[in-house]
Amino acid sequence: MTHPNLLLIGCGKMGGALLSGWLADGWPKARVCIVEAYTPTRQAWADQGLTAVADPLEIPAGFVPGAVLIAVKPQGLATALPPVARRVAALCGAKPPLVISIVAGKPIAAFEEAFGVHTPVLRVMPNTPAAVGRGISGLYANPSVTKAQKALGQTLLGAVGQVVWLETEDQIHAVTALSGSGPAYVFHLVEAMAKGGVALGLSPEVAMTLARATVVGSGELMRQSADDAATLRVNVTSPGGTTAAALDVLMHPGSGFPELLPRALAEAARRSRELAG
Repeated sequence: MTHPNLLLIGCGKMGGALLSGWLADGWPKARVCIVEAYTPTRQAWADQGLTAVADPLEIPAGFVPGAVLIAVKPQGLATALPPVARRVAALCGAKPPLVISIVAGKPIAAFEEAFGVHTPVLRVMPNTPAAVGRGISGLYANPSVTKAQKALGQTLLGAVGQVVWLETEDQIHAVTALSGSGPAYVFHLVEAMAKGGVALGLSPEVAMTLARATVVGSGELMRQSADDAATLRVNVTSPGGTTAAALDVLMHPGSGFPELLPRALAEAARRSRELAG
């Protein structure tokens, strides 16, 4: 495949995970430029042979980006975006590059306002397992994004996990609630399982080891299996056995997972819309 120039704005945990994924997939270092204000992070990537600058004005004059990925914190976007947009306009002229945003809570309109109304923009909601190549991202493209640019977005986000395409921008809030915030739900499940093990007489260390390994192993089993989650659950549940006794509690109408988790996701989606203004 061809490798257009990539301009990465912000190289924190998620930006760094994406960059590591691109490099692991064979993206040439000479085709990447990083804008990162934090000196230790910037220097660490520069030491690996990448172009890393502190200010958009320092982006090399000959570096014309085919895609600009915005990975700054939401509270820093208002400060970071205008100088980036000005520098990108100076580098690209009348043909704007693909802009990819992983900034939580910021709509496509904010980037169209900064880069130009006809700028192709992808809005993305990734999640933290991207750090180990097991993430999943929901993507929504504005009408200016071409088929080739969609393929580029698929490649860039696919470097750190799976990709799903959304039909409307509003669905980003559902993705945020389900998979964006979802790792925290799983980690809390591990905490709760370990606490339950301690209540049954296990040491905290043994209980946590068992809980972590159970969740990690179950996730890997589900990843490798052709069966859906419901079938896998049934397969491990003997009628009248210990698992069935526990599931009677977890699936109890009105107080179990089938009611509790949708309520939690609805609250996360409500907060996502609220933060988006």
